[in-house]
Amino acid sequence: MTTDAAMTELITLIKRAHALGTIGELLAWDEQVNLPPGGAEQRATQQAALAAAHHAAASDPRIGELLAALEGRQGLDLAGASTGQPPGRPDSDARPAVVPQLDDDQQAVVAQARRDYDRATKLPADFVREKAAQGSRGYHAWARARATDDFASYAPVLEKNLELARREAAYLGFGGAPYDCMLDKHDPGLTASVVDRLFGELKRELVPLVREITASPAAARAVAAAEKLCGFPLDGQRAFLREVTEAIGFDYSRGRIDVSLHPFCSGTGSDVRMTTRYKEHQPLDALFSSIHETGHGLYEQGLPAAHLGTALGIHAGMAVHESQSRLWENQVARSLGFWRCFEPRWRERFPAQTAGVNADELYLAVNAVEPTVIRVDADEVTYNLHIVLRFELEKQLFAGALAVRDLPAAWRAASRELLGLEPASDREGVLQDVHWSDGSFGYFPSYCLGNMIAAQLWYRVLALRPAIEEEFARGDFSWLLGWLRENVHAHGRRFSAMELVRRVTGDTLSPRPLVRYLRERYGGLDRE
Repeated sequence: MTTDAAMTELITLIKRAHALGTIGELLAWDEQVNLPPGGAEQRATQQAALAAAHHAAASDPRIGELLAALEGRQGLDLAGASTGQPPGRPDSDARPAVVPQLDDDQQAVVAQARRDYDRATKLPADFVREKAAQGSRGYHAWARARATDDFASYAPVLEKNLELARREAAYLGFGGAPYDCMLDKHDPGLTASVVDRLFGELKRELVPLVREITASPAAARAVAAAEKLCGFPLDGQRAFLREVTEAIGFDYSRGRIDVSLHPFCSGTGSDVRMTTRYKEHQPLDALFSSIHETGHGLYEQGLPAAHLGTALGIHAGMAVHESQSRLWENQVARSLGFWRCFEPRWRERFPAQTAGVNADELYLAVNAVEPTVIRVDADEVTYNLHIVLRFELEKQLFAGALAVRDLPAAWRAASRELLGLEPASDREGVLQDVHWSDGSFGYFPSYCLGNMIAAQLWYRVLALRPAIEEEFARGDFSWLLGWLRENVHAHGRRFSAMELVRRVTGDTLSPRPLVRYLRERYGGLDRE
């Protein structure tokens, strides 16, 4: 079998497995948007069945045979029958029957396919079904517990999810470092030691910076201005955020936005599913959460569609994904240029609601900094402290230093230390986020890492396009989107997050650009 024939067959098989995975994402989206309460248990059964089918496709022995041949580990005859050693990784002293020459793109596809195949074949099918069903049930258990402020009812679910996570880590060879396994799932190659170093440096700078910013006269004026924004009809909010997200480049012929309990984005470039939530007296909440999810959607729509399912057409990891959402939400949508463009339309849609707020006050309200116990309501300065809080608690959970039953108290103590606030209830504390309900441990750090990457990308953009905010003021976001498409989206998963940042910005990932950006943006408000 020729190299091209083997590559063609491999890509067909891994694309099939990926397609089954996207069906699971669609079921999960429907579960949070449309599913009637009585369908919860059936959905758990459906997810388990689909997960089993996806696992069977991803662990197909034929993938192993093709990988072994393409890696030069065994030969394949033209009929595709194995003529060398068994599929999978051979002994280190085995001599390859064929050493085919792969170009850079093919090497990237094979490397990612190997990673996915090895992970799939190490996980027992029964475990995969169990974890999928548990994730579905966990979401509904979390939603009920959050609604009734009842952590005790949710604790057994969380304990089960932790047990499954540890088992998964052991299956995948991370038995001694289960939390590294969780981080690696979302950002290949990422470890707790790397996050510790980056977050430690950021925390040292950020805690005093938050105090400095919140003590400034501008902070008080910003909070007062934000409090004037109330009574915004939901239909008007929907129309305005649709206008904004289309203007920055989202293609609604390949996506949609709905309402869910917790905003999120899923799907692929051909079918992006975003959600938000609306509050009549907090109109900026839905707008910025929608722009955030749109950033995710723009990334998916920018990935090479022809390569969907391979390393050339999937995202580089959740830290890079979050960098795209945070850049559009913060560096772009909180900029003066952005509001010079959209303020007239906003006032036109909501004349009575905006009459008491002038342009300077609106810009302050958009950039208000006030600590809150709720992560998704946090401003971009204090937001990072919410992520540090969750990262430190996750580490303790996986190290066995913190029991699930003690999480609410630990959460309150960490919130007091980092934010100077204590949640009034578990609904405002340990129950506020959906992520742990389906075992998505290790995801939270990607938000803060995404903020760091976004800031580093932003300074590269400014070096190339110093007057880009003037383009925003004219309603032109095309250069920025095009630059991101060329420099970030087009690479798919050819590179890790760290390598991609180095290639695009010319420097290693650091919290320093984020601290610089926050100082310049929020220190400058006093001078406006």
